[in-house]
Amino acid sequence: MDLLSSAYGGADSDDDADGTPASSWVDTGLPSVAPPPPKRPRWGPTPYLPPPPFTTPQPAPPQPAPLLAASSSGRYVSKRERALLAASQASTGSEEPRPQPLAPEFGSPVIGSLTDSNIRADVLRSLRCQPKPGSTNNTPLKLSVTLRNHTKAVNCVDWSPSHGHLLASAGMDHTVHIWNVWNKGNTISRVLKHHTAAVKDVRWSYHQPVLLSGGFDCSSRLVDAEEGKEIRVFKEDQAVEVIKFNPTNSNLFMSGGSKGSLRLWDIRTGLATKQFDRSLGTILDIEFSADGKQFISSTDTTRSNVSENTIIIWDILRQVPLSNQVYTEAFTCPCVRYHPYEASFVAQSNGNYIAIFSSRPPFKLNRYRRFEGHGVWGFPIKCSFSLSGRELASGSSDGCIYFYDYKSSKLLRKIEASKEACTYIAYHPVIPNVIASCSWTGEVSVFE
Repeated sequence: MDLLSSAYGGADSDDDADGTPASSWVDTGLPSVAPPPPKRPRWGPTPYLPPPPFTTPQPAPPQPAPLLAASSSGRYVSKRERALLAASQASTGSEEPRPQPLAPEFGSPVIGSLTDSNIRADVLRSLRCQPKPGSTNNTPLKLSVTLRNHTKAVNCVDWSPSHGHLLASAGMDHTVHIWNVWNKGNTISRVLKHHTAAVKDVRWSYHQPVLLSGGFDCSSRLVDAEEGKEIRVFKEDQAVEVIKFNPTNSNLFMSGGSKGSLRLWDIRTGLATKQFDRSLGTILDIEFSADGKQFISSTDTTRSNVSENTIIIWDILRQVPLSNQVYTEAFTCPCVRYHPYEASFVAQSNGNYIAIFSSRPPFKLNRYRRFEGHGVWGFPIKCSFSLSGRELASGSSDGCIYFYDYKSSKLLRKIEASKEACTYIAYHPVIPNVIASCSWTGEVSVFE
């Protein structure tokens, strides 16, 4: 038994597993002259080192593999070591072909500055003074700035209410441009390419530099204008034709699309809180009342009775139409606008005139007054009230901007804005005598 215990007592369990016999040493009780021969060194795994912080992807230098070196030196490699070696090689091989995060195809949207530090002194003074509506009767007469970078037709322009020197435009070239209009250097501040199809409408938030755009890719997209990053996407089952923020709650916006659906969205949750369905055709325009409790929708209806549902006034809370037989003419209306102060609204008609309606029930059409002289002829021509409400400006199929006196409906003047159809008009929210327009040539023009 003493011989067996002395023979097996010095054996290591790891050695048995490796299949290598250990040297036996019997204690004879005599004083030891020399210690027993040292055992072969055990293999230990390489301690884990955390990866360096992510920088520009570069190929890492090859690290020496201790297990391969040990095997190449002639030392026996146990099953456990071989398993560890196979696992380390598998993890290394899986990391090498891992694709790196791809940069956006459109590159950085940041091109120029969004600040007002380099704009004209007179414009900066007007922006900071903020004259009261009606303080001047001057109408835009001369071309101030022409903005060119869109490669196709421009569908919409919109001034920023909180940053009056910024103008956004939406184009058929799938882009949204942000212009620093009066900048002495580069007027292009951002080029946003988040949409995958033509962009039909764009709107600024009322209180912060955030843009909302809708397009033919069946989505509305909320973008931070400062960083050019997409905040949220609102997907739909229809091409988005028009979007509008609620004037009393900037967290809500309405969208209308090609299938006739009207949806009220909450940007905080990304969900549609209300839906307004009435078997409508393509939604051409939306306009909220000043209190945000009602809105007007204009529809390109394909029914035999085209007068029905062409213009509908909706109650938002109850989700029901207050009237759907407001306009009985056999024309669609690509634009509807509330008057800023009076209880009325106007509708641009494809009959080449602008009709006037009461904004109170029963929403009667004024048959004795209309604004005539410009051309529509099937184009999506928009109109806009001045800050004072004394003038109404409209685009035209002949490329001109027509200015009408609201009280008398008389044509005051017209100015040439483009060689092709001038489709959209937007008065500046602060400076009374500034107006922006866009056309199918891809140009954006600012008059003052």
